[in-house]
Amino acid sequence: MASALDTTALIVLTGMVMAGAIPLVAACYQFSLIGLHGIRNHYPRVEQALREHGDATPRTAIVVPAWNEAAVIATTVDRLVAMDYPEDSLRVYVVDDASTDATPEVLRAKELEYPGRVFHLRRDKGGEGKAHTLNHGLGVILADDWCEALLIIDADVIFEPETLRKMARHLSDPEVGAVTAYIKEGSRPANYMARFIGFEYITAQAASRRAQNVLGVLACLAGGAQLHKRESLEAIGGRIDTSSLAEDTFTTFMTQREGWRVLFDGNAIVWAEEPADILGLWKQRLRWARGNVQVSLRYMWVWFRRDRDRRLGGFSFGLFWFTIFLMPIFMISASVGLVILFFVDFPYSWTLFRVLWITNAVTYLFVTLFSFTIDPATARRTWFEGLMFPGAVALVIIVYTCFPPLFEDYLRGAFEAVGVPADGLLVSLAILFAYVWLAGSMVAAWAAKEAEGRGRLRILSPALVYTAGYGPLLCAITFTAYVKEARGAEMKWDKTEKTGKVLG
Repeated sequence: MASALDTTALIVLTGMVMAGAIPLVAACYQFSLIGLHGIRNHYPRVEQALREHGDATPRTAIVVPAWNEAAVIATTVDRLVAMDYPEDSLRVYVVDDASTDATPEVLRAKELEYPGRVFHLRRDKGGEGKAHTLNHGLGVILADDWCEALLIIDADVIFEPETLRKMARHLSDPEVGAVTAYIKEGSRPANYMARFIGFEYITAQAASRRAQNVLGVLACLAGGAQLHKRESLEAIGGRIDTSSLAEDTFTTFMTQREGWRVLFDGNAIVWAEEPADILGLWKQRLRWARGNVQVSLRYMWVWFRRDRDRRLGGFSFGLFWFTIFLMPIFMISASVGLVILFFVDFPYSWTLFRVLWITNAVTYLFVTLFSFTIDPATARRTWFEGLMFPGAVALVIIVYTCFPPLFEDYLRGAFEAVGVPADGLLVSLAILFAYVWLAGSMVAAWAAKEAEGRGRLRILSPALVYTAGYGPLLCAITFTAYVKEARGAEMKWDKTEKTGKVLG
């Protein structure tokens, strides 16, 4: 009985450790799908639909939610009106969410400058969140039969001249209900946080959404650029979900549940200003992460059930969704399993540790180098942040697990040079530190956020992010979202401050 119990315990602990490899294997699988995008994309269908139906520029109403956007809204409107799109097929509706700055004055001037093309819709009561603001505009627009498509964007984004045309052409396919674009970080000058986000968007959008195109299912229409066919939006009620913090994701899921295809076009580029510091990123991503918790629970009956939904219920889509959503759990599980095994069966724990981190090394090289090839222009600006994405400590562990003799000799010499004996206790503590680091990196990333909010300690924040890693920072935010949602914390829609630094 004892032997069976020991075997069972060993299997459980092995499973806990190797759970840390699940997101790594899933990432390799997802990136491998991108290679199929060249032959499994929507462009042939677009060409066929254009031959059959002709027009690729449906009458489009652009809906722009705006609250205290005086610094950016004039530029946004000017760029939208100047897009390469037929004048008589484009209208811009800016929904002013009871702004208290100069936004109303700016918009009234734009109405006069572009009569019949720009409309200022004022809400007397604001602060209810983006979804409520959008619904105010949708109610006005859909009451008229003019528009054939609706483009929902953010107030600060800058569309490249041909982006709307590139998105709209997909709607010529009767099966397509919505299209999203590639949001790129456009702050200039870009600080370290903007560069991290710039690289992240290669992996999270340019790469991941191409893989989702191959699967035929999309996780989320980007909030800053989502083009809806009128019929598809009306099929889900003509309104945006207001019960969660993930209105964009709920809209995406609901559209696909109604049988429409949702697509990503990586050639349609939109530039956006993203948070410039950890506190801004934390506020934005905590809202996103809590929304993902709500989506995960709301669609619990669909996950991995293709018989209930052939798109959302697919195994691959569920795997990609939950390996991101549960990554903090996988990281904690691996660290706990390794620490227990350290005291129970050290040689076995060391073997698992090396397997886990060699898998990490392979994934790191594959994903990072592949990402650089997907968007070379962004890679040239963000290559260092791409390399440092997992953090300096993680990179040291990767090098150590791949080349242990070289590393051990160097460390031994370094310790001897400063008169520190490399004895058993020191080695044991170093190994325990490495075992704990997967979970500990999230604590270090949280410390970077805390330091940023404490005056003189703020100067330490960038160094802590580079040490702990941007990836662990995102995981720390996701873990915080678990806690907030479990406690039933207030669902506050915190707006990200914009300063108009986008140079698309």
